[in-house]
Amino acid sequence: MSGFEIGLASLALMLVLIWFGMHIGVVLTGLSFLGVWLLRGDFDVARRMLAISAYESINGYFFGVVPLFVLMGLMVGAADMGRDCYRVAEQVFRRVRGGLGIATVAANTAFSAVTGISIASAAVFTKIAVPEMLRLGYTPRFSVGVVAGSSVLGMLIPPSLLLILYAFLAEQSIGDMFLAGVVPGLIMAGAMALGILLVAYRWPAAVGGARARSGGEPSMAVSAMAAALLPMVSLILAVLGGIYGGLFTPTEAGAVGALGATLIAAARRKLTWPVFWGVLKETGHVTVSICFLLIAASIYTRMLAMAGIPQWVAGGLTGLGLGYFGFLAVYVVVLVVMGMFLDATSIMLITIPLVLPIAQALGMDLVWFGIVTVIAVEIGLLTPPLGLSVFVVKSTLDDDRIALADVFAGAAPFVLVMLAVLALLAAFPALVL
Repeated sequence: MSGFEIGLASLALMLVLIWFGMHIGVVLTGLSFLGVWLLRGDFDVARRMLAISAYESINGYFFGVVPLFVLMGLMVGAADMGRDCYRVAEQVFRRVRGGLGIATVAANTAFSAVTGISIASAAVFTKIAVPEMLRLGYTPRFSVGVVAGSSVLGMLIPPSLLLILYAFLAEQSIGDMFLAGVVPGLIMAGAMALGILLVAYRWPAAVGGARARSGGEPSMAVSAMAAALLPMVSLILAVLGGIYGGLFTPTEAGAVGALGATLIAAARRKLTWPVFWGVLKETGHVTVSICFLLIAASIYTRMLAMAGIPQWVAGGLTGLGLGYFGFLAVYVVVLVVMGMFLDATSIMLITIPLVLPIAQALGMDLVWFGIVTVIAVEIGLLTPPLGLSVFVVKSTLDDDRIALADVFAGAAPFVLVMLAVLALLAAFPALVL
């Protein structure tokens, strides 16, 4: 077999193995080792490349950003800040039709600014928002759809783990990626809120009609709302303000955020020893998983480069004459389709090494390209059959009356909103840059 055929065979076998449920990190590492062995015809060369790549791929100070931001997000959840955000948002939008849906989007936006994980937002607000909306007359489909749809903001609004992953894969600044995600994240949140308003006034039965009402909680004074939001706002300002103000690096910002979230949880008497130990263990599990994936992706990228696959893909797509927007449209469609079957991390690990040379050849800004990539990948969190956020909502929801199909149906309008925002950012890159 030629090197090109070995590379293509590894891509096909990778998709098959992932489809059958094998862990993507194991697949990428195993196929990389096998591919280099076949390409070089030497077992020792493949073994040495595996060892060197494993050491070099995450041997850097800035990789400390992963466990620190994971720890901060888990501590924020332990401190119960998501419930405070939701209570305040409910007060603000209680007199607006569909107000609890908008409140959920607003609370998710704030919560995402200190977590960075969509599934965390989906799990938290399924427990907080869905029972309250159902109690106040909102339809089950709308209630779960809002939570699932708005949870994807966690992967766009910094500090997002997907933005961190893209920054590593594309060799871009984490700080630049975080800064680029702010305006698109706010645009996405605003578009979702406007979509809820449109549905509530144009098709009120979809929301709950006359039965749906807001104001389930007693009125809160402005001072009480400010006090409830103060810990969250302080944490956001400390982390993002420190990065953008040049006070410290993203890794140091993660340390500041993790310490701040821990102190807040302790001050609220939420941080018992069992909770603290559970948070530390979960941080370790998530961090090891991410680092293993980064190592595997680095090894696989080297093997593909040796086989000449990136050059072949770049040459083939360039030869089609798709142009700037033609390539972008095809790329987004491929990401959305892949999102129906694979998780977001797997999609980025597979596609980024292949398409970056093409994006650079077409003169695309790689920071902007990263935001477009993350949004397109996020859509897969809501689309059947594998929409991860939808499955998290369903598994967290303790209500057998709501089927998985209801969650997918409720989240469908948010897919349309995300596609519209994606088109807007593609047409006007300045909104990102």
